[in-house]
Amino acid sequence: MASNRGLFNRDSIEEIKKKEDKWQKEVYPTEKEQQQSFKTLSGLPIEPLYTPKDITDMDYLRDLGFPGDAPFIRGVYPDMYRGQSWTLRQLAGFGPPEETNKRYKFLLEQGATGINGVFDYPTLRGYDSTDPQAYADAGRGGVAIDTLDDMRILFDGIPIERISSSLVTCQPICNISVQSMYFANAQNRDVPLNELTGTSQNDFLMETAITIAPEVLPPNTSFKLSCDAIEFCAKHVPRWNPISFAGYNYREAGCSAIQEVAFVMANAIACTEGLIKRGLDVDTFAPRLSFFFSAHSDFFEEIAKYRAARRIWYQIMKERFKAKDPRSLALRFHVQTAGVSLTAQQPLNNTARAAYQALSAVLGGAQSIHVDAYDEALCTPTELASLTALRTQQILQQETRVTNTVDPLGGSYFVESLTNQLSGRIVALLEEIDGMGGIVKAVEKGWIHKEISNEAYAYQRAIESGEMSIVGVNCYKIDNEKLPIKLFDVPETLQIQEKKIESIKKERNSLQAQRALDDIARYCNEDKNLMEVIVDSVKTNITEGEISKTLKKSYGTWNPPLF
Repeated sequence: MASNRGLFNRDSIEEIKKKEDKWQKEVYPTEKEQQQSFKTLSGLPIEPLYTPKDITDMDYLRDLGFPGDAPFIRGVYPDMYRGQSWTLRQLAGFGPPEETNKRYKFLLEQGATGINGVFDYPTLRGYDSTDPQAYADAGRGGVAIDTLDDMRILFDGIPIERISSSLVTCQPICNISVQSMYFANAQNRDVPLNELTGTSQNDFLMETAITIAPEVLPPNTSFKLSCDAIEFCAKHVPRWNPISFAGYNYREAGCSAIQEVAFVMANAIACTEGLIKRGLDVDTFAPRLSFFFSAHSDFFEEIAKYRAARRIWYQIMKERFKAKDPRSLALRFHVQTAGVSLTAQQPLNNTARAAYQALSAVLGGAQSIHVDAYDEALCTPTELASLTALRTQQILQQETRVTNTVDPLGGSYFVESLTNQLSGRIVALLEEIDGMGGIVKAVEKGWIHKEISNEAYAYQRAIESGEMSIVGVNCYKIDNEKLPIKLFDVPETLQIQEKKIESIKKERNSLQAQRALDDIARYCNEDKNLMEVIVDSVKTNITEGEISKTLKKSYGTWNPPLF
């Protein structure tokens, strides 16, 4: 029964139900449907038609409201893209920092409005480029950063006081070093920390459940480092987003849309509780908590997912944590188109995939977007592929006119119904995680790993069985296909970084470097905020690998549970 405050009265709903039943029986050609069941990627059933009866209990002011106003489901800013477009933040990073610096400058010259720096596998996992466990991956998957000097080279000639930088420092063991180097480099350039704008990923789930490396820090320790960065930025770098809960990466590992949002929310809840225990008022740090979502191939589910996430975050902040600052209540997020959806077969098709996915991010109200390059399933993007991805955003921004009105899909019977369904499933999963004692406990017992693994298996099985169509892979294939593009060769990195590290260790003051490492160890033992000491310590030219070894020696390492 519709509520008294619903959008439609009871009589009109009953009339619609009767006419829809008649339409279903007499008009709708069910025998012509191409598949037996229709559902979203997350498994939610999709009806052939949506009408007011599907949102009978919706109260406009309570459940939708207005852009820039509670519950923020229609967007976090009143004018959205009419006032300021989303940030065009194309991912870039490969080889030594000298080469990535050139790519940053190229993208900025071509109209990118923010930097999105990705780091190589050794850097992300806390190893020096020369470490025997990691050297084969130096410069691959991102840029190699070993010391403060590498950070200086990476941002040489780039006005960091004006350009917003996103540091894809997923794992806290990486973030605590690399983010400290970014801040120390700013100080060396006489740029006050309170002028810096940007974002760090800094997500402990990345280290303990998603991209696990040998000898990772225990979940509690990794979580502590994440909170250290948030606390440091709240006090010293107020315009910086010290964490971006990396739902995108969870999705790339196999999560559903429902799990993606539930896991980031559980993570954000844990961080908020942890920082309040440290004595911080929620409104001193919550406005700078940010989120990172995927834009997958299910167009309408993704749009509904972003809207559901804003609603749930508003409820969490208002009801659970009693936040008062409107900025604490408004969920802001970056979106990357789904790398896992890209295909090595017929790679130029990926341009179309990414464009549709980016459109879903725009219609869902994203604050910044990265569009994947068409060759990313095969290699590090070439300059042409990177430029095409940037132009995809610019065409969307400048030519399609989808930015002319705020939240154009608001009020859609289908979108609102799907948003409500997703919200209910996400909240139920959050309650399940709460019942385990929170996200850290869920990681420690291996529950998160199992959930992701099961969902990834089901997704892959659907592709292999043909239940899910992937153009060029299991349908519309080209036999004996010839690759129509040139692949990118990653520049030589190991020898370059090896020479740098050798020179720095030879030239640095070894006594100062050892004292810096001893100070870090002391902060570990005294349970102090590690970023408070590491920002100064990196100025002695200690390496990221040396910092990580110090942390592992103090805290020990952890092996994820098998299941």
